[in-house]
Formats: sequence, structure tokens, C-alpha cells
Amino acid sequence: MTGGGEERAPGEIRTARLGEPVDLTNCDREPIHIPGAAQPHGVMLVLRDDQAVQVSGNTAQHFGLEVAEVLDGGLERLLEPEVLERVRASLRSEPLDDNPLFLLSAPAGGRGLFDLIAHRRAGLTILEFEAVNTGRPRVDAYAEVKRALNRLNSTSGLAEFTSVLAREVQQLTGFDRVMVYQFGEDGTGTVIAEERRDDLTPFLGLRYPASDIPRQARALYVQNPLRIIADVSYEPAPMFSREAGSEPLDMSYCVLRSVSPVHIQYLKNMGVGASMSVSLVHGKELWGLIACHHQTPRHLPYDLRSACELLGQVASVQVSARQEQLDQSYRLNLKAAQTQLVERMAEERDLLEALVGSDTNLLQLIHTPGAAVILNGETVLLGVTPPREQIQALQMWLDVHADGDVLHTAALSQEYPPAAAFTAQASGLLAVRLSQSRHDYVMWFRPEELQTVTWGGDPNKPVEVAPDGSERLTPRRSFEAWMETVRGRSRPWLPEELAAARALRRAIMSVVLRRMDELGALNDHLERSNADLERSNADLDAFAYIASHDLKEPLRGLHNYSVFLLEAYEHQLDEDGAAKLRTLVRLTQRMDALIDSLLLYSRVGRMDLSFRATDLNELMREVLDVLSPRLEQLRVNVQVAPDLPTLTVDRVRTGEIFSNLITNAMKYNDKPQPAVQIGTLRPEERADLPVPAGVPDHATILFVSDNGIGIREKHFENIFRIFKRLHARDQFGGGTGAGLTIVRKIVERHGGQIWVNSEYGQGSVFYFTLET
Repeated sequence: MTGGGEERAPGEIRTARLGEPVDLTNCDREPIHIPGAAQPHGVMLVLRDDQAVQVSGNTAQHFGLEVAEVLDGGLERLLEPEVLERVRASLRSEPLDDNPLFLLSAPAGGRGLFDLIAHRRAGLTILEFEAVNTGRPRVDAYAEVKRALNRLNSTSGLAEFTSVLAREVQQLTGFDRVMVYQFGEDGTGTVIAEERRDDLTPFLGLRYPASDIPRQARALYVQNPLRIIADVSYEPAPMFSREAGSEPLDMSYCVLRSVSPVHIQYLKNMGVGASMSVSLVHGKELWGLIACHHQTPRHLPYDLRSACELLGQVASVQVSARQEQLDQSYRLNLKAAQTQLVERMAEERDLLEALVGSDTNLLQLIHTPGAAVILNGETVLLGVTPPREQIQALQMWLDVHADGDVLHTAALSQEYPPAAAFTAQASGLLAVRLSQSRHDYVMWFRPEELQTVTWGGDPNKPVEVAPDGSERLTPRRSFEAWMETVRGRSRPWLPEELAAARALRRAIMSVVLRRMDELGALNDHLERSNADLERSNADLDAFAYIASHDLKEPLRGLHNYSVFLLEAYEHQLDEDGAAKLRTLVRLTQRMDALIDSLLLYSRVGRMDLSFRATDLNELMREVLDVLSPRLEQLRVNVQVAPDLPTLTVDRVRTGEIFSNLITNAMKYNDKPQPAVQIGTLRPEERADLPVPAGVPDHATILFVSDNGIGIREKHFENIFRIFKRLHARDQFGGGTGAGLTIVRKIVERHGGQIWVNSEYGQGSVFYFTLET
């Protein structure tokens, strides 16, 4: 035979020890799946094409054969011909790729009975021989698991289920302590169930840092669901190869795989003599472990390990099902809230109102005590939140630092230090960016969840400094309960909640895009309608002007001839004929006044306004000077506020507004002492006033009030219609009924609004704005 390409004498074999020594200085980088050694309670033999290429160095202990003899002779040297044929048949027929299977129990090497377990990995066949205790009866794994499952199926919740699981495994295996250990998202683990010998210190409820079971170990637990250490004080049996330069063997699926020296020291520090771990897997993630400890060495045979492995697989399914049931229930609640919210967004034209103004709002979509919506420059707070200015500062930080459209953290102050000021309201943040250009967000907040964590020893001291100054990772020596108060953290965000937030963002974006399309179409329609309306208004104004102007001449003729007839022939007519002529004169005068009003109204709509800064105090003095004869005649008391503002308006037309409103206040007044007040509203007065929609908050509101006859509320809009009078033609001095219509036209030409508030019999107040 040859090895490493060199010629050797018959019977001669060269062996090479595989793997590099591992100590506490490099265990954090240790590739634990290729340790280069096996646990000594069994022999590991590796075949390539039926030829032995590697073997563990403890063959003499178990088979009475040297390593070279086993490598040279292979299976033929270890097994009787009949057993060998059965083994080779199984190796040819069984599905062994990454799948360890029990082949048989048989004598090996001329010694006692061994359990033979085999699997394939990377083209190699790996055989593991474990000595059988012939004095112990075999265990019916199926019967044992069925018995345990009957008890597990009768449990109601996850806590009871894991407690019964720990008890069943302890009864099955006889280990001094059996724990169910659950991993958190951060890699830490908590003992959630425990069965132990009465004299042992309880570990139930203790949390262990992620460094106790490092990342690469957790990955192996997913691949290989069972790992046993029969004797913590074992001396590893190194692997030897007949081929120089051979790669270390991948032992990911090996029962006899030697474990990290750091873990061995860890167990020794705990006073553990033997251990076994069975994986609990949820989906493709390691959910937890069934961790078994014994004070003295304890080798669990294959049949019992099989029962534990099967129980762990079934328990994994049960844990997954129970966890999925809880998750599904929560998902259904979130989905129901999301559906109602999306329906409201589809029905409600105001997106902000749909998000915050319903019974099913953001606090029901994701169960939090507080939320905020920042949309189109408006910030709305729901429930318990940080102050508004803090949220706006957080928004600015998110604009710069948010990575992606959904950001979530359970420890906001660690990423955004100013959040330390409001941990009571928002230690946790889930933020969804709706728009980068307008800085729109939906945010949910969770308060600080003050926790007292009981660790199994101080988790903060895994590193020691050697005398030469180098650092070395070392297992903890103390496992006594060690208390830590955790601050600045909230309850974590669940995957279902993150999915709901992303779904809401998609729904909002869909609604926004649809409404943008609708608004685009509506805008096009409005532009066409406005153009048509402008043409119609221009045509109407032109028609009114031309018609009124052309009617003046024949009307003037009718009036003049009526007056001539009355002057020349009144004495020749009887009283009835003369009365008819006088009525004709009066009607022509009224029609002339109506035509003048129509001309003035059409002129207001057509003329160009001259806007300039105008001191309203000075303007009021000019208006009152013109009206003074009539004011004095009727003894009207006019009070003008001394602090009227200076506005950019058309001076002449604004004078007409005040003149017309003051004239109406004089005309429609039945009080012995008519009174008129002119001024502007103070902010506190405006707060109690029903201001029409569309009046800007910054607009100056002017008013003209009187103590006249007042107006019934049902006529508030009618009084602004042209030629609409509420009284008989000759009552209150007559008039055409066009004055207020012209006033509103002038106000609207200034971009403002006018409205009235009145109490019938007590007086009226006309409010108006002049926004340019």
C-alpha cells in the first residue's frame, strides 16, 4: 500500500495527525466542525471507496489494534465476514448522505459488542463504533416517545408543554438535570423549564449570554440535532490519516465529534461530568435546546439517544405549531385592522383623517400606546408620544440616517442619543417613510420596559488578560444568579408587526398614486372648465354692459316723453289717466336705476384694479366726509377703530365697500340712535367666530356692524344676490338690491371673502377680508 506518494515496504504505514491544537486563545475563531479529534468512548473510521483513510487514535483501547493496523486492514480487519457483508450491503443501499443511521450491533476487532453508526459527508463514508453495555436491556424508542407524547399532548400552553418535556426527558435518560433552554433574537438564552435532582442549585429563569453558545455552535445544532459528551474529563483521540496533507475531517454529523476545549472548561466550571443537548428547531432557526447535565460521567447508548432525538423532533413540531398558533392569531388581528384601515383610506378623501380619525387607527394596526403621522407638513399625535418638537427633530434625524423605508429599533437612544430624554414614551421606534421629497412618516412608539434580568453569572467578563498582555476568551467560573437592570429598551418589534408596517406603506403609496392620477385628470378638467367659465363671464359682462348701455337711450326717451305728456296734458286727463302717467315716469326712473346698477356691476367685473398700499384709517376719513351730510341728518353714531391696518388694495373700490356697507347700516335701521362700528377682529375674538372655509389664518378680518333691523339666518346668502330685496320697494328708502352684490364682487376681485352674522331685530355684522 502507498501513502503520500511514497514507496513503503509491505505492511508499513505512515500516519499523520490531523488538525491544529486549539486552546482558549483562538476558540472564538475555532472551526468546531473540524476538530481533528474524537471523543474516546468510541472509534471513528473513515472510508473512501471501501478503503480506510482516517481513524481515531484510540483503536488499541477498543479493538486491541494499532492505528496502522486498522488503516491497513480496514473493515476486513475489524468485522467477521458475515457481519462485513451485511455492513457493506447497508452502506450500498441506505440513504447516508449527511444522515447518520444505525446499521447494526456486532463484535468488532475481536472484542466486545459495538453499535455501528454510519453516514456520508463530502464523498467519505464515516463509521462510528460505540461499545455496548450488554448488561442493559434495549429501549423501545417508539414506545418511550409515544408514552411521552401522550403526556405532552395533554398540556395547554407553551410553559406547561416545556415543563412536561423536561420531566419526560429526565425520566427517559436519568440525567441529574434537564433544562429547556430558549434562545432570544440577540443570541442570549433563558432556562424556561427545568427538572433536577433536589440537591442541585436551580437554574430556572436564569439567562445566559450569547457567548456561552457561540454562533458556529448554534449553526451546528441546526444541522445535527443531538450532541453528547459522555465524560467531560475525556482526553480527545486525535484523528490519523494514511495520506500526508489530508484535509481535516468535517465532523458536523458525527456523534463522536470532539468538542471545543472552552466548552469543556465551561462544563467543568459548572461541576458537570457529562452532558447531552437535543435541538429544538422552529422552521430553519434554532428555537432552543433540551440541555441535559450529569454530575458524573454518563454514556447514553444509541437507542436512548434515538428516543431523545425523536422526542426532540416531535417537540420541535409541537413548539413550532404552538408558536405559529400564537403568531397566526396576532397576524389575523393585524390583518383585520389593516383591512379596515385600507378601506377607510379608499373611502376617505382626506388621507390624514383616514389614518388618525377612525375607530380602527394606527394604534390598533400595531399594538402600541403611541403613534405619530407626519403628512404634508402636518404632524398629528396619537396616544402617548414624545413632545411634538422632539418628534420633529427625530424626523430630521430619520431623513439623514434611516436606511431604507422601514426603520425599527427597541433601543432608540443607542442610535439616537437625544431619545434618552423621552425613553418613558419611546424607547422603541418603528418608522415608515412615506415620501423622501416631503419628509412624510408614520411612526409608532413603545415605552421603556424596565427589566431585571437574572443572569447565570456575570455576562460581561468573558475576556481575561494573560501575564504577557494578550487577551484570551475564557469560560465563566461563576454561575450564581447575577442581577442586571436593563434600561432604555422596549418590547421588541415582532416580524408580523414589521410586515404590517410594510403592507401599510404599500397601501398608502397605492392610494396616493391613484389619487395623483385622479387629481391629474380633475386638474385637466378644471383647467378646461375655468377657461370656459372665464370666457362665459367675460361674454356675460360684455353683454350686460352693452345691453345696459343700449337700453339707456330708449329708456331716456320713454322717461322724457312721459314727463312731457304729464306737463302738457295732465289737466286734460282724468285722475286715472294722470295717475297712470305718473306711474310710467316712476317705472322709467326705477328701470334707469336698475340699469345703472347693472352697468356698475359689470364694470366691476371687467375693470383693472390698481393695487397699492392703502392706510384704511385715512380711507375711512374720506368715506365719512362724503357721507357726512346724510350721517348728520339721521344722527348716526359712527365709531371707527383707531388702529385700522394698511393693506395693499384698490383704494377707490375698497372705499366703495365701506361706503355701501355704512349706507346700508343707515338705511336699514329703525333705532332712535343708529350706530355703526368699523374695525378689525382681535385674535381672541376670531377664535369664537365661525369663519368660512378657505379664509387663511393670517388674513386680516375687517367688519362693519350696526344696530339695525337685522337679518334672518335663512336670508344670509340671498342678500348677496343681485336685485334681491327683502322688503317692499319703497320701504327703508327703496333701492335696487344690487349694493351687496357689487360689494361681494369687489371683495372677490381682491381675493377675499365676505359673510354676515346677524340677530334679527338687533343688528348685523358684515365681515370681510381683502387678500391680494
